Amino acid sequence: MMLTISDEVFHGFLLALAGFLFSMALTPFYTHFAYKYKFWKKQKTETVDGKDLPVMRKLHAHKFKHVFPTMAGLIGVVAVTAVTWIFNLDRGQTWLPLAGFLGGALVGVIDDVINIFGSGRGAAGLRGPVKFLLITIVGVALGWFFAAKLGWTTILIPFFGNFEVGIVGMILIFAFAVVATSNAVNISDGLDGLSGGLAMMAYGAFGVIALFQGNILLFGFCLTVVGWLLSYIWFNVPPARFMMGDTGSFALGAGLGVVSMMTNSFLLLPVIGLPFVIEAGSSLLQLFWKKFFGKKLFISAPLHHHLEAKGWGEAKIVMRFWIIAGVCAIVGVFLAATGGAI
Repeated sequence: MMLTISDEVFHGFLLALAGFLFSMALTPFYTHFAYKYKFWKKQKTETVDGKDLPVMRKLHAHKFKHVFPTMAGLIGVVAVTAVTWIFNLDRGQTWLPLAGFLGGALVGVIDDVINIFGSGRGAAGLRGPVKFLLITIVGVALGWFFAAKLGWTTILIPFFGNFEVGIVGMILIFAFAVVATSNAVNISDGLDGLSGGLAMMAYGAFGVIALFQGNILLFGFCLTVVGWLLSYIWFNVPPARFMMGDTGSFALGAGLGVVSMMTNSFLLLPVIGLPFVIEAGSSLLQLFWKKFFGKKLFISAPLHHHLEAKGWGEAKIVMRFWIIAGVCAIVGVFLAATGGAI
């Protein structure tokens, strides 16, 4: 029996190709302006609780011996927005994930601009509570549209079915998905190509789920993001040409949180995005351990920095995390198929 590709699926593949080619074409323009206007990344010197970071300075001293542009996530923001707006915009399927993508990007741009052009102690970017507040506002606003305008008030518990949570409950769950995923992707963005590869696996998995649900335009949106990330990884494998910055990581995280809600697969997000959960969890566990036991659990957090400090090479860490992410994506799609999401 010969399998055929439907026009809708073929359209999704074309969107991925468009995202890739447009991003490749935009990269030289970004590089030109990044060097002209000195989009240099300032090395982080303090933890979120204000403590010194001697381990981090030692591990990444080689990266900051020369100028290193950040905020390259702008390439993806422009490419994904343009491709979606022109070829794939739909109120029911792609308006909300695109809005989440742009909302997260806006928070990230503010943070990156402060980091690039700021001075003194404030040069590290927005303070943690401020970023948390801004991305929460994005999550609540989009959650209201999702529940009140699109009419989603139930959430799927795999293998048990849909449960009514009401408008307020859905807004809270939606906001949590956006905030948690944004911060988790941001925390994982610490090694060349790491967050880009992890996000590509996760968007690919949710794209497959959307495809089998019949949400073809949402499938196309996910593939558009995958197309950009293929371009990003091309330039960002070790040694990276530039950094994604909070612009890209917050856009990816917020968009991924929205996509998980749009596919009614929020409770599969911790499975498909398990590497993000581990990365964010290791940072939270480090803070908890220092606060209550007065010492560090990891040499440096999140986990990828701990492995660096233990002597793992950067490429080894990144590629093994990618493999884990690929396995998690397969498991997540399988659970979606058997648990009632598809």
